[in-house]
Amino acid sequence: MYNEFFGLDDAPFTLTPDPRFIVFTPSYNEVLASLYYGLEQAKGLIVLTGEVGTGKTTALRWILRRLDASVLAAYVFNPRLSVEEFYHHVTQMLGIKDWTNKSELLSLMGRVLEERHRRGLRTVIIIDEAHDLSDYVLEEIRLLLNFESDTAKHLQIVLTGQPELRDRLNQPNLRQFKQRVALRCNMHAFPNVEEADRYISERLLIAGARTPNIFTPDAVDYIYRCSEGIPRNINNLCDNAMLAAYSAGQQVVGRPVVEEVAANLDMLPRHELNKIAEAAQDQLGVPGRVLKPESMDELASGVRRHESVKPREVAPAAAPVNDRSGHSNGNGNGTVLQLANGNGHARKNGNGNGNGNGHKTTIDVKRYKPLDDDEMLLEIDGVSHRYKRV
Repeated sequence: MYNEFFGLDDAPFTLTPDPRFIVFTPSYNEVLASLYYGLEQAKGLIVLTGEVGTGKTTALRWILRRLDASVLAAYVFNPRLSVEEFYHHVTQMLGIKDWTNKSELLSLMGRVLEERHRRGLRTVIIIDEAHDLSDYVLEEIRLLLNFESDTAKHLQIVLTGQPELRDRLNQPNLRQFKQRVALRCNMHAFPNVEEADRYISERLLIAGARTPNIFTPDAVDYIYRCSEGIPRNINNLCDNAMLAAYSAGQQVVGRPVVEEVAANLDMLPRHELNKIAEAAQDQLGVPGRVLKPESMDELASGVRRHESVKPREVAPAAAPVNDRSGHSNGNGNGTVLQLANGNGHARKNGNGNGNGNGHKTTIDVKRYKPLDDDEMLLEIDGVSHRYKRV
C-alpha cells in the first residue's frame, strides 16, 4: 500500500520468512556457518535453538534454497504428528514408496540411504518447531541416526526450536538422544541498537529504497527498545509505522509515530508500561498494593519492636481468702492495692490514669502450716478453721 509513496519495489517488513530479505548480522553468519559445517561434514544430528521471532525459519529456508542438487532434503514444518504420520510425511518427501508396515519402511529406507551415500549424495531431514515433538517421535528420530556405516552417517537431521527444546533434551528419559547431538547453535536477538539500525536499513535497501533514512535515529532507538532486539517484532513495528506515516502524508517516520504504533500493538517498553499502570492507578484512586507503603513500614517496625521486648517472669498469685473493698475520694491515682500477708507487711501498688475516684482493696492472706495427723480443716461462713479430731 505504501510502497510507491516511499519509493519501494517491494514490502520490506513482511512477517513471512522470506529468504530474500535475510540480513547477514554476526548472529546470522554464525548460525549459517554452523549449519553449513554440520551438513558438509555429515555430523548427523544438529540442534538450532532461538527465541521466538529471531529468524530460525528464515535461516532454514535460506539453507534449503541453496542446497546443492546432490542433496535430497525433507522439510517438516508441523511437528504435531504421530509416529506413523511422521514416517508417512518423511518418506513422501524423500520419494520412498510402496511400504505397508514399519519393518518394510525401515528396510527400504536403509537401502535407499546406503545407495545414496555410496554415490556421494546427501540426505537431510529438517524439522522446524521441534520443541513440540512428542517423546515417541524424538525416540524414532534417534533410531533413524543408526543408518550409518563404520565411518559416516547416511542421514543428516536438523532440529530447530525455541529454548524449550534445550529443556526437553535435558530430561532424563531423553539422555540417549542428547548424547547424539553433534552440533548445537543458538540464534540471538540483536544485542544493541546499532545492529537493529543496520537490519532496518538493509531491508529497506533490499526492497528498493533509494535512501535507508526513512526512520529517524530516535525512531530506530525506540523501535529497538520496544522490540527487545527481536527481528519479527522490529518488522511488525516498522511495517505499521510506515503505514501510519503514509496515512499522515509523512515521508520520514519519527518517534511520535512509532510511539503511537507501539501503544496500539501493546509493545511499549516495560518501564513505560509500568509508568502507565501507575498513572492509571493514581487517576482512578486504585492502590497499587494491598497495603499502603506506610502500612508495610509500620508492620516491619512492629515486628522489630515485638522481638526486642523480653518476656517477664510472673509469679503465681496467692489464693485470696478474705476480700474487703472500700471506696475513697481520690484525685486520680488509679487503683491502690494493699496486701496483708499475716506478717505485718503491706505493699501498695498504684498504676494507670485515675478519674477522680480511687479504689482501695485489702486482701488478708493468712499462711497455714500443714495439717497434723489429728487435725482437720473446716470452712464456716467463708472462714477456714483448724479443729482437732476427737
